[in-house]
Amino acid sequence: MPIYVYETIPQKPRQKARRFELKQSIKDAALKKHPETGEPVRRVITGGAGVITSKARSSSKKCCGRHGSKCCGGGGCCSC
Repeated sequence: MPIYVYETIPQKPRQKARRFELKQSIKDAALKKHPETGEPVRRVITGGAGVITSKARSSSKKCCGRHGSKCCGGGGCCSC
């Protein structure tokens, strides 16, 4: 089951949001209230972990190195 990050929604000026994590099924609806305090909360979108495979690395930019060429994606050269 994934772990989701939530934060409280401040109700007063100068009140700080507090974050917490919760393990939930992907099918469960996002929480609207803190499970212990009842404060309103929102789910925080966070970055995931990326995976680099050997195939992804081999398709990186390559340059021919002639005439001061610039690299371009897809393993080709520009200005050669």
